[in-house]
Amino acid sequence: MRTATIVTFALLITLFLAACEDIPVPFGDSGPDACDGGGALFLDDFSGEQDCGWVEYNRGGAVVAIEEGGLTISTSSPGEIFWTNPERSFQDAIINVRASQVDGVDDNAYGLICRYQDEFNFYIFLISGDGYYAIGKYSGADQPIIYLTPNGQYEASDVINQGIASNDIQASCIGSELSLAINGQPLLTVTDAQFQEGDVGLAASALQQGTVEIRFDDFRVFAP
Repeated sequence: MRTATIVTFALLITLFLAACEDIPVPFGDSGPDACDGGGALFLDDFSGEQDCGWVEYNRGGAVVAIEEGGLTISTSSPGEIFWTNPERSFQDAIINVRASQVDGVDDNAYGLICRYQDEFNFYIFLISGDGYYAIGKYSGADQPIIYLTPNGQYEASDVINQGIASNDIQASCIGSELSLAINGQPLLTVTDAQFQEGDVGLAASALQQGTVEIRFDDFRVFAP
């Protein structure tokens, strides 16, 4: 049941944060390099031809790895959110990625991060394998996730391809306006002015017992 798992997701996030204090998370200006081009501020097709700075790791019940032309996050730790960042910094940005549920339980959450300050402060744009979505915010080491959706939790949409399937996710962080679109269809726009710039990222979580594996490809950041 989605309402029950939301509470679990919010409470257990602190376990992962404590376990990952030694993962490097610095970020700086996104100057010209092999990961810029094609009209984008930043791009990565995860082909392995260039190192765009993503943090790979195997710890705490999760594996983050770039392999076979994609970035994969797999986890068997229910209720914990795992993520990775390319150590960049952007202000206003439109972020796109193709996300595919490769295996595992449909009661999950996966998507994009923007304006990442540190492991306790960032915005996150999530969808699930059972057809739900949300925009959330982490704000402070001792604070659970705050869902910025009108109902304060996940909402359902038939725009989301469910189960073992792919979805195109777009997150827009422009001024104080945060927007989520799935497969070209706008789903939600909210307003929050706490964070004005920061890193971007990819995230995934299993919300019940079982393993979930999410594969990301064609990550791009554009100026609005």
